[in-house]
Amino acid sequence: MLDIIEGLKKEIIVLFFSMTPIFELRGAIPLGISIGLNPIHSGVISIIGNILILSILLKILRPVMIYFEKTYLFKNTIGWVKRRAMKKSGMIKRYSLIGLFFFVAIPIPTTGAWTGAVIATILKLDYGKSLMSMSMGIVTAAMIILGVYYGVLNLNELI
Repeated sequence: MLDIIEGLKKEIIVLFFSMTPIFELRGAIPLGISIGLNPIHSGVISIIGNILILSILLKILRPVMIYFEKTYLFKNTIGWVKRRAMKKSGMIKRYSLIGLFFFVAIPIPTTGAWTGAVIATILKLDYGKSLMSMSMGIVTAAMIILGVYYGVLNLNELI
């Protein structure tokens, strides 16, 4: 059993980091490559982890935010998270699910699945449609990151 875990240690690390709010897929793919995983392998694991946590977030964020908004200790923190997310929600408010897709698909800091899930929750977007839209965005973001890695996309030309 420990041999299996030892053999999957790199994959577990990448999976874990792809589920975290700061790294997400954008940080997990380069992390996987840097610790010796094949880029495609790192990308697939990162996609799985990011979609997995997204499906959970979309289900639990609303009740969690409602509960913590009622507490003295976390009321201000939840308010700050909502305000911060909604500052970035213009495209999603305007274009709904297509905007949500592009918001998640563009691999820049603070535009990932976590922020997208908060915005989708605040805007009360449909769970299934939001999950599908953001999952496609996650896959697109992975393709962009891998495209940059393989030299298919040149960042200097994009900017």
